[in-house]
Amino acid sequence: QVQLVESGGGSVQAGGSLRLSCKVSEDTYFVNCVGWFRQAPGKVREGVAHIVSPSGYADYSDSVMGRFRISRANAENTVYLEMRSLQSEDSAMYYCAARAWARDCTFKDEGVFPYWGQGTQVTVSA
Repeated sequence: QVQLVESGGGSVQAGGSLRLSCKVSEDTYFVNCVGWFRQAPGKVREGVAHIVSPSGYADYSDSVMGRFRISRANAENTVYLEMRSLQSEDSAMYYCAARAWARDCTFKDEGVFPYWGQGTQVTVSA
């Protein structure tokens, strides 16, 4: 069973930055698709980014393109989400999710991710 643990959330003022971490219990070589999702109160959960191993290919939603960066540290089995120029609309619970031996990878379909972390809260104040 793949386990994911997020950390790094917190409160920040608008325009600030945060880096979220997703510690994966298994080697990111075969847990080869990791995505970040977020859910604000009263809203549907949305995908924001994913990264593929071993290529490192990453993709982002329009709402975070150019402000967020997803990366992975293979030696640490950790995937990061660096967030800058944060806005109040970015306030949400952030989750990482993963697939193993995935032949494709996209944050646009959360239903294909079987493994989820417990989430970390990000609050951006104006």
